[in-house]
Amino acid sequence: MFRSPGRLFRVLAIAEAITWTILISAIIARALGAPGVVVTVGGGIHGFVFLAYGATAVLVALNQRWHVGVAVVAIASAVVPYATIPVEIWLQRTGRLTGEWRLAETDDPRDARWYDRLMRWFLRRPWALAILLVVAIVALYVILLLAGPPGGK
Repeated sequence: MFRSPGRLFRVLAIAEAITWTILISAIIARALGAPGVVVTVGGGIHGFVFLAYGATAVLVALNQRWHVGVAVVAIASAVVPYATIPVEIWLQRTGRLTGEWRLAETDDPRDARWYDRLMRWFLRRPWALAILLVVAIVALYVILLLAGPPGGK
């Protein structure tokens, strides 16, 4: 399903936009008299996908060798409702999502960097990468839940 970085990025960009809809709908529902738990659930779903999108953006940025500024724009787009969609379109149109996963070392000197070697090791073992990402995202999610909701109670 995620045979290319572009495909994975697109799926998470769309999921992030969908969860914005869930969160905004929950906030409106609470304002109209629904119990506050709707925002808790909607916010939880959105928060988890937000973190997954951020992790995906970092992984794809490393694989595609984006300039730091491009990576920051991609990651920061998750903060603005629905901004991940136009950013994904821009990245696609500018060729930044074109290509496959970099599974093998090439003659490019950048392939000798430690984090490129580590990334290739994980990319050749997608289940290990998936487990690592899920554990990291869940751990960060739990830490953020313990810290409390954005803006406090």
